[in-house]
Amino acid sequence: MVKIRLMRMGAKKRPFYRIVVADSRAPADGRALEILGYYNPLTDPPEVRVDLDRAKFWIDRGAQPTAQARAILRLSGM
Repeated sequence: MVKIRLMRMGAKKRPFYRIVVADSRAPADGRALEILGYYNPLTDPPEVRVDLDRAKFWIDRGAQPTAQARAILRLSGM
C-alpha cells in the first residue's frame, strides 16, 4: 500500500518535515516515491508548501494519507 506521510529532516531540536509518497513497508527515513512538499513548524505561522495536483494524483490512485499528512493537506487547501 502507498502512503502519503511525513519524513523528518533537519537538525536535532530543529525539525523540518517533507511530505512524501512512500510504500507503507518502507522505513520512515527510507526512500520515497515522490516528494510532494514540505512543512516547517518552527516558523510563525508554520510554513506549508504542497503540490496539490500531485497529491490529488496519488490519492486518486489509492494512496492513503496518514492523520498528520491529512491535516497538513487540509491546511494547505485540499
